[in-house]
Amino acid sequence: MSLPHYLEQQKIAHCLSSLDEVIGLQAKKVQALKQHKKGLMQQLFPAEGETTPRLRFPEFREAGAWEVKELSAALAYAQPTPFIVSTEQYGTSGTPVLTAGKTFILGHTSEDFGIYERVPVIIFDDFTTEAKFVDFPFKVKSSAIKILSPRPGYSLKFVLEAIISIQFDASQHKRHWIGEFQHLKIPFPPPKEQQKIAHCLSSLDEVIGLESHKLDALKNLKKGLMQQLFPQ
Repeated sequence: MSLPHYLEQQKIAHCLSSLDEVIGLQAKKVQALKQHKKGLMQQLFPAEGETTPRLRFPEFREAGAWEVKELSAALAYAQPTPFIVSTEQYGTSGTPVLTAGKTFILGHTSEDFGIYERVPVIIFDDFTTEAKFVDFPFKVKSSAIKILSPRPGYSLKFVLEAIISIQFDASQHKRHWIGEFQHLKIPFPPPKEQQKIAHCLSSLDEVIGLESHKLDALKNLKKGLMQQLFPQ
C-alpha cells in the first residue's frame, strides 16, 4: 500500500475528521428529532389503559374521553394476491415493489398488470407487524403484506401512528392481522382531532425526513471525497 508524505497524511486526516464531526452533529440532530417525536406521541396518545391523552390541542380539551374500538373498526384490508409481482428481477424504473420493512422499496417492475392504485393505504407485514404509509401506485413482494385502507371517519395517518405505537409481541413466526392484530382495542378521538394529530406528526416527519436526507448526503460526500483523496 502506498502512503503519502506525513504532512499530506495529516492534511487528509484533518479534512476527513472535520467532515466526521459534521456528520456526527447531523446524526445527533436526526436522533434528537426522532426522540422528540416519540415523546410527543406519548403526550398526544393516551397511556395504556387510559382514554384521555395528557396533551390536547386547545379546541379539543373539552371533547371528553376517546372511544375505545378495535382496529378493524378503523381499517378495511385487502388480500395482496392480485398485486404480487411475478418476478423478483427488479429494475430502476416502472412500478415500485414494496415491503413493509426498513427497505420499503425493493426495486421497480415493468409489469403493467396487478398494480394497486387505490391509495393512500397502509401496507402491513403480517409476520413482523411493521407498517408503512403509501400514497403512490405499487406492487408487493409477497402474500405476507396486508393492504389496509381507512373506513369512513378515520384518518389513515392517525391510525398508522396508533399502530406504530402499539406494543405487540411479534416474535412468533405466524400471521397476526386476522387472528389478533385487527382485534386489538385502542382509543380513538373524534375525526377532527385525529386529523389534527396526524397533521402535527406528519409535519414533524417531514422535518425528520429532510434532516435524514442531509445526513445521507454528508455520508455520500465523505465517500466520494475519500475516493478522490485515496488512490484507486
